[in-house]
Formats: sequence, structure tokens, C-alpha cells
Amino acid sequence: MLKPEIEDGQASLADPAFRADVLRGFEIRPRAIPARWFYDRRGSELFEAITDLPEYYPTRAETAILRRIAPEVAKLAGPGRAVVEFGSGSSMKTPLVLAAVAPAAYVPIDISGDFLRESSAALASAFPGLAVLPVEGDFMKPIALPNEIADAPKLGFFPGSTIGNMVPHSSVDLLRAMKASLGEGAMLLIGMDRIKDASILTAAYDDAAGVTAAFNLNLLERINRELGGTIPLDRFRHVARWNDDRARIEMHLEAQSDVDFTIEGHAFSMATGDTVHTENSHKYGLRDARILLRSGGWTPIADWTDEDEQFAVILAEAQPSRLAP
Repeated sequence: MLKPEIEDGQASLADPAFRADVLRGFEIRPRAIPARWFYDRRGSELFEAITDLPEYYPTRAETAILRRIAPEVAKLAGPGRAVVEFGSGSSMKTPLVLAAVAPAAYVPIDISGDFLRESSAALASAFPGLAVLPVEGDFMKPIALPNEIADAPKLGFFPGSTIGNMVPHSSVDLLRAMKASLGEGAMLLIGMDRIKDASILTAAYDDAAGVTAAFNLNLLERINRELGGTIPLDRFRHVARWNDDRARIEMHLEAQSDVDFTIEGHAFSMATGDTVHTENSHKYGLRDARILLRSGGWTPIADWTDEDEQFAVILAEAQPSRLAP
């Protein structure tokens, strides 16, 4: 994948997949752009800032769970597994897992190359002697893992309830791709956010300090910078809403007035109140989570939640496929 890099304030060749998704996203109805394009360097930095916000409970809840259960995960998984983290970001929670499971290697996968290299270097320094093998790529697609871990049993790590960013059929596709990449006998440690009061959920995605709004609007800044867009940023606002029917928080960018703009010479118009749908965050009850994992080829073998039951961490195993129970 070609990754946009910014040097001396100039944009290099834009990722063709980014270009295609953005142009199509403004053409289709309802308008929508995949959430993975949030994560240029600035977007990754803003997301890490979001995880520290008082309204954003998922990071605190999941970290507390991982700190408590790490020894049990290590016992269930056994030593010598290669830990493969999908969408590693800053790898903030990763040391809790690595310190407990005595891994053979650590493979972080992330779409943001600069962020990936920095966090990988920090982990390599914190765990001397551990083979850290970063892979830059979009984990939504099949990933070729490093040859160095080809024969090692694997433990996938997918924290942060990132699975919730996908609609259910895409989540199942991803879980199946993870199983194919990691192999039968692999395990997957995955975080999933729970359904709860809508006021708590909405606040977590529309914080008082406006960091989530900046994160959402940064997508338009990226389009302007990398695709020669002329989108007037001050004419858009961040919107977060709870969709109870689909059990998800939705993030949108809403036009505050009629607006015309171009992207790489393509002309677009939006009327007041029109939106671009930029992210979903689905929430799962325990039964829902188990059904989702089984649909993706993973058999849950243990699950844990925080004391307020706001968040869940589940350990699942890639067992051989079978036609009957």
C-alpha cells in the first residue's frame, strides 16, 4: 500500500485507495467514508488524546480488565506464542499482555507507518530480547505475517473495541481473515464495548473539550491536503448520535450551510444538514459478542468484564471448522 507522507509541508502521492474511497464516499447516498482513513499521523495522535478524556471510559475499563486478567490469559494461552496485534496504534495496552504471556515475538500491524515505527521502537526498548516485527498495512485486508513467526503458535490481540467500527457482516469477514492469517489453534484476545445508557455513550464520542470533533474534522483536513480538496472546514461540524435500532454510536460530519467544493477537480455540493457518515461504533451484549465470534470462526473460551460491566474482553480459539455441533 502506498502511504501518504508529508515532507516540508507538501503532500506526496496520495494512497489510491484513499482517493477512491473519498470520491465514492461523496458520490453515494447516504454519503460515507470508511473510518480507517481517520488515521494519518495527526488522526492517530488525536485518537490517543481521546483515550485519555474523562468521558472516554473504554480505555480505562479495558486497561483495568487486562491488568487483572493477564496472568489468567497467560495460563490459558501457554508460553511461546507470537503476539499479533491488529491496529496497534500506540500499543499502550500491549505491555500488559507481553509481560504476562512470555511471547516468542511481537507483530504490531497498523496503517499509520510513522506511528507504527515509533511505538515499535519504544516496545523493543521496553522488552529487550523480544523480536518486534512491525507490519505496515490495512488489517481489514489479508495480511502476510513475517516469515520469522511462520511456525510459532499465535495469539491475536485486538483491543479497543475496534471490531465495533465495522458493520456486522464486515466484522465477520475480518474475524475470518484473522483466523486465516493466524491459523487453526491460534487464540484471539479481543475487546468489545457493551450496550449501556445512551447518555454515557454519546458523551464518550462528543467530549466537552472537542477532541473527538477535531479527530472527525481532521478527515476533511486530510482530504484537502492529500487530495487537493477545497472543503471549507468551518462550514462543517461534528455530530455523534446513538442509533438504538442498530445498537451503535454514529459519527457524522454535517454541513452547517449549503456548500460547494472540489476534490481532485471533481465538483461536489452539500445542502445544509447533509452529512458524511464517518464512523460506527457498535456495542454488544455478551450473547451478541459470542454469536459474532462464532460466526467468524472463533470459539469463545473465557470472558471478563469490569466491575461496572461497561466493557468486555474475550479470549477465543480458532478451532477446526465442523458441520455439526
